[in-house]
Amino acid sequence: MSPGELQRRIERALLGGRRKYTRAEVADRAGVPSERSARLWRALGFATVADDEVVFTDADVEAMRVTDRLVRSGLVEDTVESSVARALGQHLSRLAEWQIDLLRTLIVENPGLASSERRIARLVEELLPELEAVQTFVWRRHLAAFAGRAFADGDSDTDARVRVAGFVDMVGFTRLTRRIDDAELRAVLERFEGMAGEVIAEQHGRVVKMIGDEVLFVADSAAGAAEIALTLSERADADEGLPAVRAGLASGPILSRFGDVYGSVVNLASRLTSIARPGTILVDRALAAELAEHLDYRLRLRRPVSVRGYNRLRPSALRRAGDRPGGFLAGSQELAAGVLGRTPHGRAPGPPLDGEPGEHTPDGRGRPGGVRSRRRRRR
Repeated sequence: MSPGELQRRIERALLGGRRKYTRAEVADRAGVPSERSARLWRALGFATVADDEVVFTDADVEAMRVTDRLVRSGLVEDTVESSVARALGQHLSRLAEWQIDLLRTLIVENPGLASSERRIARLVEELLPELEAVQTFVWRRHLAAFAGRAFADGDSDTDARVRVAGFVDMVGFTRLTRRIDDAELRAVLERFEGMAGEVIAEQHGRVVKMIGDEVLFVADSAAGAAEIALTLSERADADEGLPAVRAGLASGPILSRFGDVYGSVVNLASRLTSIARPGTILVDRALAAELAEHLDYRLRLRRPVSVRGYNRLRPSALRRAGDRPGGFLAGSQELAAGVLGRTPHGRAPGPPLDGEPGEHTPDGRGRPGGVRSRRRRRR
């Protein structure tokens, strides 16, 4: 089998048949205007093709019909049709790239497969139904989980409701990438992503996305978000193969759109992370007020700081209550807090200023701090 024949065989298995239609023919067979079909094709993330190129299959025709039925049913409004297609294309594009990388690694590491193009084609044909079955199962389980939370909430506005946004960031990751090779870097990322996913799921939170060396998550409760950040910090501290982490948490209305989150609360959590020291978790005043009623946590008010978009941001550092010293030392700390105009547990008698929210530019924040050589100094 020639390389060209191998590609065509794999392509037929993946696309559900051979290419035999132009874009205009797909639109005509699906009963969808040609301009609309071209717009959806681009929104899904595929390259524009000429009108006379024969690149579409029967599966493309059926997909266009299904999309049209969803719009006609009212489930997807025609005003957001392209946005829905764009979000779907972006998420599935990443999934597909990762799966092809897995397949390539499998072939490279098994010389018996690489020596036979026919075996490669058969492997793809056999694995595809299994991948589809697993993806469908995971998708349905997530649908059930989100449906349970959404309908139990009783809130008609599920796109913007009060939740907690958090960032957990590996400190000194840029310097680390200059000192280790690709295999070691991959191992660090896998350990961090695996740990983050496990901890966030345990506390019924949701991973919004991994952004290089950090994770963005949301949680429905203040205690759940606190446990996520504290547990991640503790596990990273105990893991010899991971850098130190720091975190920022903020509570308030969060806009959810196509799986991502937006708003001043997300901005604030990002800024708090940028000023946190290694091993430190900073929270905004709204979340500090919620956590103040939980005896499991200790909050210490920090002095005001200014960061981009926020003037006189006054965060609190979050720790477990067990970390709080007792006896004479605890009394001395409370006395000092009173002299400074603070109440026990680090709460101020009046509401601190968190400043005015600015434009959301999380990617621009700095990452001070270095990678610990062995273990970071305990506070």
